[in-house]
Amino acid sequence: MQTSRIAPMLPALAVLGSVTALAIGTSYAKQLFPLIGAQGTSALRVGFSALLLLLFWRPWRWKTSRVDAITILRYGLTLGLMNLLFYMALRTIPFGIAVAIEFTGPLTVAMLSSRRPIDFLWVGCAAVGLLLLLPIGGGPALDPVGVLYAMGAAACWGLYIVFGKRAGHLHAGHSVSLGLLAASLVVVPVGVVHAGAALLEPKILLAGLVVALVSSAIPMSLEMMALKRLPKETFGILISMEPAVAALWAMLLLHEHLHGLQWLAIGCTVLASVGSTMTARRLKVPVAQAG
Repeated sequence: MQTSRIAPMLPALAVLGSVTALAIGTSYAKQLFPLIGAQGTSALRVGFSALLLLLFWRPWRWKTSRVDAITILRYGLTLGLMNLLFYMALRTIPFGIAVAIEFTGPLTVAMLSSRRPIDFLWVGCAAVGLLLLLPIGGGPALDPVGVLYAMGAAACWGLYIVFGKRAGHLHAGHSVSLGLLAASLVVVPVGVVHAGAALLEPKILLAGLVVALVSSAIPMSLEMMALKRLPKETFGILISMEPAVAALWAMLLLHEHLHGLQWLAIGCTVLASVGSTMTARRLKVPVAQAG
């Protein structure tokens, strides 16, 4: 009886587990920055994630046309650049704030897909949230370079969704595994140039494998399970909690305590994302992970 009561909650719990794993994995990854830098950490995460998914999905089983290969390449290169820019932002601004800024990317894509009056309300919420995070909004000062990196990651997330939609006719395992392989072409060389031989130290390799598992493999698996059992609108609402979850875990694990205006800004971003999801037209736009 108890199992039958819990079963309907499992997809929602899977989404919560996904955003929690991503937050914990990224918080742990940030602690590697003093050893191998944001570039080296991003290289290990993307490189190991690509290797794990290639072994799991074995995308060579599917035929890939020239057009699909170009689509996957653009999708993957954007994914790699998004991850690299996000980790670069984490060097100087709090994790929760970086996620909130990055969320403006998919929000922009969602807003551009509709012209209804209600959408301007969510645009306003997102704009207020962003203004509260920036010094011009009267909030606590943030490193401008870190903010620019986060905005770059937001732009890449938006493009990632656009390119991902074009690859939507392919099997998820096919596009994601090859996409991460393409992403590694961007991130791994940058990490190797920056960190060098330090990336080959056994303890660093093990830490990178843990980061890849916790912040990529586990969240992606949980999200794929949830998407099969939840309406996309419900999934989108639940995933919109990610900035708040990231800020909470960063506070617990990294001792990144935010000011009142910064929490309000994150709340505005979450509200804009939830509102946009609830009122969106039923479009086949893929949901991506932050960072």
